Amino acid sequence: MTVDIGLTLVVVLGVLLLLATSRFDTDVVLVGAMITLTLLGILKPDQALQGFASNGVMTIAALYIVVAGLRETGAMAWISRWVLGRPRSLPVAQGKLMFVTGALSTVINNTPVVALFIPVAQEWSSRFGYSISKLLMPMNHLVILAGMCTLIGTSTNLIVNSLLVKAVPDSGLSLFSLVWIGLPLTIIGFVYMLVASPWLLPDRQGPVEQLENAREYSVEARVAPNGPLVGRSIAEVGLRSMKYAFVLEIARGERLLTAVGPDEVLQANDRVTFVGVVDAVNELRRIPGLLVAEDQTFQLNLRHAQRGLVEIVLAPSSPLVGQTIRESNFRSNYNAAVISISREGARLEGKLGDVRLRAGDTMLVETDHGFVERHKYNREFLLVSSLQDSSPLDFARAPIAFLILIGMLVVSAFEIIPLFQASFIAAGLMVATGCVTLAVARRSIEYPVLAGIAASFALGFALAESGAANLLAGWIGSIARGDPFWALVVLYVATVVITELITNNAAGVLMFPIAMAVAQDASVSYLPYVICIMVGASAGFITPIGYQTNLMVYGPGGYRWMDYIRFGTPLSIITGIATVLIVPHVWPF
Repeated sequence: MTVDIGLTLVVVLGVLLLLATSRFDTDVVLVGAMITLTLLGILKPDQALQGFASNGVMTIAALYIVVAGLRETGAMAWISRWVLGRPRSLPVAQGKLMFVTGALSTVINNTPVVALFIPVAQEWSSRFGYSISKLLMPMNHLVILAGMCTLIGTSTNLIVNSLLVKAVPDSGLSLFSLVWIGLPLTIIGFVYMLVASPWLLPDRQGPVEQLENAREYSVEARVAPNGPLVGRSIAEVGLRSMKYAFVLEIARGERLLTAVGPDEVLQANDRVTFVGVVDAVNELRRIPGLLVAEDQTFQLNLRHAQRGLVEIVLAPSSPLVGQTIRESNFRSNYNAAVISISREGARLEGKLGDVRLRAGDTMLVETDHGFVERHKYNREFLLVSSLQDSSPLDFARAPIAFLILIGMLVVSAFEIIPLFQASFIAAGLMVATGCVTLAVARRSIEYPVLAGIAASFALGFALAESGAANLLAGWIGSIARGDPFWALVVLYVATVVITELITNNAAGVLMFPIAMAVAQDASVSYLPYVICIMVGASAGFITPIGYQTNLMVYGPGGYRWMDYIRFGTPLSIITGIATVLIVPHVWPF
């Protein structure tokens, strides 16, 4: 083993460790690794930066804008209402939801598809009484499988294909080349979801249902005229630091003040609504100048005309993670009041202000109707979903957005224009026709994601340049005893294990040079190994962090880690067996 190989493997292992423990953001770790490889002399600067000039990375950037146009015009929402309709039973609801989301995810990146249909599933759950936990995870896993059907279904397919084109010119896959493996896996997954979900998924509720069933109580109190509270702010009189309650709203004459800030000054006869546990009544009674009406406790009315409920899921990179609600000044910073928090399917006990937030927590907040519009592209949240009112959509331009999408797919499928150029033309048309504004288009691009993907290319290049890929390929060949089929199995299993620990794109980039080296050592075609890398890197079903959309449904579905392991492990095994059996027949050794 040479010094370069040893240093490269140390850097790669360091990246795996940091990403698996989630100590730093993915893009920070991968960019840091890229810089480290350059400083160590393993890669030249132009080699390390090749990912930023990749067609695959730039295509993903353009597709973000295309998807934003579909979302802003309500095109995808129109499909959901037109196709889904009213389900007759839970299996029918699951089937319709999986069919529509699966079809969309073949031509649209799966992340926005999941984000769009979480509110749809929540509406079905509340309207027809279906358990939300039996809808979201099957939908999510099928979206992942269906995304494997086309080159643009997942970003992993685009990235690995761009690496393939660079390694072997004129060898790239066409738009629908992967349908021969993606479609069988989608059908198998569809059947598995319907059969296994009644047995392996819990009958659990999301945070909205939990709030309704928990009978959370509010207490109304009146500010006494000429009392010590009049003319003083909420923070001054200690109403922001109570142990068992917090201020929800103030009724002042005909006005209703929601998301009350700490600097709001109390006036005589203000009627203040507090939300908290039963002990809140005694706590409020001890405050001079606050007249508590004991006989006027009432159930919190979530459908008040002047307020709305929004569900948000905290991202791992959110500055709120690790802080309590009080420490984060959530109400002041976001102009929203937290009503409830769901973690692993259960509402948290005690005072909400003392809850230390974690990634994946689902927060039910009460705020004004503009909250979703302000924060739907905020990277602090994995999901921002209005539970009662949605942002206004420009339905008049929905047909235009559809035509642009269909045009992009047609010219790419028939190879009239390469996908790279077609995606940028489509993105430009979305802006030019008013389907999406320049400001929204700019915000819709996930720059940290693109930076992380581009930087991860350096790891793959380092494995190839240093000779580490050949070394690892030799180890795989030894385990497989020179049999190309068993080498394929070992490579697939290794890819799945890595993708459950780190991001799917990084897993694909890391394993690509190893796959090429395995094929070269065995003197067989590289295509079956590359296809297995694409599938394995996206097959992250077993943990909430195995795939980004897994974490998006984690909170809204009321799931726990064991739910992913119990439901995802059989699916991962079935997917793996089907993949290693189908791939060699479609793409022979």
